[in-house]
Amino acid sequence: MKRTRTYSRMTLQALSILGNLIKIGRIERGMTAQDLAERAGISRTTLYSIEKGAPGPEIGTVFELAAIVGVQLFEPDSRNLAVQDKRLSEKLALLPQSVRRPKREVDDDF
Repeated sequence: MKRTRTYSRMTLQALSILGNLIKIGRIERGMTAQDLAERAGISRTTLYSIEKGAPGPEIGTVFELAAIVGVQLFEPDSRNLAVQDKRLSEKLALLPQSVRRPKREVDDDF
């Protein structure tokens, strides 16, 4: 039995905003849905889903569409992005490799 995934209201609103920004960017650049879909290597149906804020499409595809139409998601300077990525990698190296649930304390109070 397939389980339906639920999303928070904030997540759905963020997806809707990003989809609208991508659609606005596409229209402002005079691109048809077919043009953008072909450039991104996706179907028009997938593009329409993203523009409507659907949570299903791959995040890499969404980010690529945003980049193509000029929606700025992060710092535009790739050097600053590289520095930030390196810092985050260094921080991750200092954190534990896995997280375990704490063991339950034994209740030995008789």
